[in-house]
Amino acid sequence: MSPAFLVLLALGLGLAAWLVARARAWGYKRAEPARRLAALPVYHGWYAALWVVLPVLLFAFAWSLMAPQLIAQSVLASPAAAELPAFGMERTTILSEARAVATGAAPAVFNPVAQELVEPYREAIGRYSAIGLVATLLIAFAGGAWAFLRLKPDFRARTKVERAVMVVLLIASLMAILTTLGIFASLIFETVRFFGMVSPFDFLFGTNWGPDPMGPADSPDGSRYGALPLFWGTIYIGAIIAMIVAIPLGLMSAIYLTQYANPRLRQWLKPALEILAGVPTVVYGYFAALTVAPAIRDIAIAFGIENASSESALAAGLVMGIMIIPFVSSMADDSIAAVPQAMRDGSLAMGATTNETIRRVLVPAALPGIVAGVMLAVSRAIGETMIVVMAAGAAANLSANPLEAMTTVTFQIVAMLTGEGSFDHPATLSAFALGFVLFLVTLALNFIALRVVKRFREAYE
Repeated sequence: MSPAFLVLLALGLGLAAWLVARARAWGYKRAEPARRLAALPVYHGWYAALWVVLPVLLFAFAWSLMAPQLIAQSVLASPAAAELPAFGMERTTILSEARAVATGAAPAVFNPVAQELVEPYREAIGRYSAIGLVATLLIAFAGGAWAFLRLKPDFRARTKVERAVMVVLLIASLMAILTTLGIFASLIFETVRFFGMVSPFDFLFGTNWGPDPMGPADSPDGSRYGALPLFWGTIYIGAIIAMIVAIPLGLMSAIYLTQYANPRLRQWLKPALEILAGVPTVVYGYFAALTVAPAIRDIAIAFGIENASSESALAAGLVMGIMIIPFVSSMADDSIAAVPQAMRDGSLAMGATTNETIRRVLVPAALPGIVAGVMLAVSRAIGETMIVVMAAGAAANLSANPLEAMTTVTFQIVAMLTGEGSFDHPATLSAFALGFVLFLVTLALNFIALRVVKRFREAYE
């Protein structure tokens, strides 16, 4: 039985409980018209529905984790599993083939041994599906019975429902925090293992990046894990070149849309500008690799620069800057629009021109919000991967020449984790160390941006 079926069953039972509980509350009202219910009948229905739906959903989640293990154990305990290999990929493949045929996902098996396991799989799936269905109905009945026993004319169902909704909202708000903590824990565990093999000083301040996945894992050459060129490439492409493009264009577009454009033109230009944020990054990558990078190479050759490459930091940075223009523009637009109109009117009344009002009043007043938008854009840019992969190259160069090929932290994370290297090798573990450093940098930028936004809101609320 699939978890989706259990979820639909929970919703159906919850709807039935909602209808019955609401009808019962209306029955109280009709039996004693002069008596006022402590809560509306609809809240009685929601109270019963929550006691049916929430326990069933929790059981469906737990059952989706337990059922495959129970089915596999049941199949392995059958006599047909005696011919299976003890361990290894062949054993896993045979079981996967048998399960696919038993569930209808595949028409036939390739391994004759797997054919003997199809029927045990079908029996186990049917048995545990029936167990899951019966358990679901029992849990729903128990929850519904508990709710119906508590329904009375003076029962404050609204308070109970609102508390339950508050708990659900609290759990939803904690998911982001728990996810961040989970990412941090998974990264720091592998990072500690990596720093047990390679010195943190060599990693953070070394200038030679060339991990050897085939080298010794017990005593790696720490001089090959100098990540300083990667950090420089990330900052140079994402925080320097991209920002040189995004900040002026984003800020000027925000000023034009808020101060000069008429409402009808703004109604068309603002959504058109924000469309850039919805374009997939792989499309930007193709644009950088097939259009921008060759154009920059041809221009460089025309100016007499020899050995100009079609992979350069400038190509990746320019396209990345175009990609993050909406982040800067939208935040600057909202910040400028939030400046009180009295400040603008006062400046104009004192004889200042529109240009002077923008430069000396509106932009300084909106500066905290603009800075917050820039920091959010930087954190977005330094985490970009596809544009760098397709336009900047894979060379770890510590150079200020924008026409040279460079690489970033995100590119190397992809390169280290997409091979067939062992997760006990320092070359593979270096990806987690790079991710940990990038995580700390982006987290710090987000914290700074949130603090700036908070200060901005406090100034005008």
